[in-house]
Amino acid sequence: MAFVEFEKVSKIYHTGAVEIPALRDATFQVEKGEICVIVGASGAGKTTLLNILGGMDTLTGGTVKLDGRDISRYDRRQLTEYRRRDVGFVFQFYNLIQNLTALENVEIAAQLCPHPLDAAEVLREVGLGERMKNFPAQLSGGEQQRVAIARALVNNPNTIIADEPTGNLDPERSLELMSLLVKINELGTTVVV
Repeated sequence: MAFVEFEKVSKIYHTGAVEIPALRDATFQVEKGEICVIVGASGAGKTTLLNILGGMDTLTGGTVKLDGRDISRYDRRQLTEYRRRDVGFVFQFYNLIQNLTALENVEIAAQLCPHPLDAAEVLREVGLGERMKNFPAQLSGGEQQRVAIARALVNNPNTIIADEPTGNLDPERSLELMSLLVKINELGTTVVV
């Protein structure tokens, strides 16, 4: 049994009477501890797929399982618990709270999960030990993205979901970020980009 299983997953958005298919029969598997990269043209449904895997969006048809659990049948409360315990999100646009320091941005995420890691230690692990008291505006794009990764890691998830994490970074910072995701993966975390 694969760790992540998508079986004939479809998603249709409705805008008035218009139906917009975002996914059609998406089927794939990811083994525990793998790095999986989802590629496709703009509008192909990559973000929709990641949002469904992360429990932030629901599917229209098919089945999604994570570690044998059918998350596609979870209700709202179960999805909230799933997001708190099982997944860490890294977004393209960081989504940091501007009036909180790097440390506070990670600590606020830690407050939402039952068994968080130490926020300061996680920031040190992503190379921001000297920058934890800085606000997002005082950090480079690469440093802000590392804060976002630390925020995703603080709940000690078994899966990291990264939606275009290098989209706003220059090539050098993109390489650093991907190296960090590989390092996280080598510690046993499944990474889906």
